[in-house]
Amino acid sequence: MTIRVDEQLKKNFDVLCDQFGLSNTAALSLFMKAVVRERRIPFEIKADTEADTRRKGWEAFLQMREAAIANGAADMTLDEINEEISAARNGR
Repeated sequence: MTIRVDEQLKKNFDVLCDQFGLSNTAALSLFMKAVVRERRIPFEIKADTEADTRRKGWEAFLQMREAAIANGAADMTLDEINEEISAARNGR
């Protein structure tokens, strides 16, 4: 199958497929099989926008910072943090 697609659209599609862990051929095959099987456009694949990703990351950071303050860990040095991680991994 050969299709003509705007070059920028193809580049954007390739980037999203890569984020989904699919080749563009695999993504199109998945879509075509599902359309044939279900006789409709059967699903939505959605990636967060960069702004959504940044917002979610910032929200996660703020939650971790609040938890660190609540647990008295806000003033720990990097060495102290690494010691805690090591102790947790070793089953202390």
